[in-house]
Amino acid sequence: MFTLIVLAGIGALATNVFLPSLPGMARDFGVEYGRMQLAVTGYLAGSAIVQLLAGPISDIWGRRPVMLGALLVFLAATAGTLLAPDAGWFLAMRMVQAVAAAGMVLSRAVVRDLVAGDAAASRIGYVTMGMSIIPMLAPVLGGVMDEFWGWRASFVLMLVLGTAVLALAWADMGETARGGGLPLRAQMQGYPALARSGLFWGYALAATFASGAFFAYLGGAPFVGETVFQLSPAEVGYWFAAPSIGYLLGNFATGRWSILVGMDRMILWGAVVTAVALAVSLAADLAGLHHPLVFFGSVAVMGLGNGMVLPNANAGMMSVRPELAGTASGLGGAMAVAGGAALATLAGWFLVPGAGATPLLVIMLLSGLGSLAALAPIMRKR
Repeated sequence: MFTLIVLAGIGALATNVFLPSLPGMARDFGVEYGRMQLAVTGYLAGSAIVQLLAGPISDIWGRRPVMLGALLVFLAATAGTLLAPDAGWFLAMRMVQAVAAAGMVLSRAVVRDLVAGDAAASRIGYVTMGMSIIPMLAPVLGGVMDEFWGWRASFVLMLVLGTAVLALAWADMGETARGGGLPLRAQMQGYPALARSGLFWGYALAATFASGAFFAYLGGAPFVGETVFQLSPAEVGYWFAAPSIGYLLGNFATGRWSILVGMDRMILWGAVVTAVALAVSLAADLAGLHHPLVFFGSVAVMGLGNGMVLPNANAGMMSVRPELAGTASGLGGAMAVAGGAALATLAGWFLVPGAGATPLLVIMLLSGLGSLAALAPIMRKR
């Protein structure tokens, strides 16, 4: 379980440890914030591709070799970001770094290889609960490191920790796709059934829109923190822990209660919590209550809802066709991060000086409502 947690966590670390440094990185490379924000959206777009491929490939070749190869590529790309002479080279290496997203796909697939249904949702909840500690602490650490040593310190940290994770995976990660997984031809024959399943799309879209609200936050919150609330990189890092704290609690709720109440009910409760929290935050913003505690506090409650939706939705989409667990995990993950990349880019377009936090909150709320609407086929199943 510890190995699965850190495999999932290395991608989370690469996603957000440097976020408090984004405005300063834009100044350092001499580009606008909107272009530097591609370090987030480009990474998410790369993650979508990786998750789409990692699941099916691991169904064929096995979980272990795919994970070890992904970690080697991640380390090479991280070294590339440190040597980047300009923003273009840096952003290209960031997209390659997205191969770390294989850790999230394969950790879920390994759990599903071993257990099924509500039990899988519970285990995934515990894995993501442990993993959520990383994005809780990473922005804080990244912001402090930026103030002492500059933005490159965060990427040195990724290189060091990535090497440690590779060593751990090499020593401890066994193979759970028994018999090497399904042949590609057998997978191709199963895709139509997966694609025609209303249940799969219900689970996948619920996860996509729930995580989309969080990814939009990742892309826009550094700008809001600096320009709206006048926070330093270290202070932005402190506040960035808010959604991770909520997510940790939501994952604990999933691990504790999914077996008792069922994963479908947990998804519904989480989607409602997410939408209500974002609606309250937007109402407060429109009423002129501009304070970091209001903004980040509401996002923490959103994280609580996401922590209930995502593990259960991921377990649900993999339960539709258990023999295609890796493929379902990869397809669902790709949808989530591709949607997140689009929403983060959209937030970057609207976040201009003087706009405040309102555009970001509107995008996040619409995404949260989309997650709630996606539950229709799942509720009909009941």
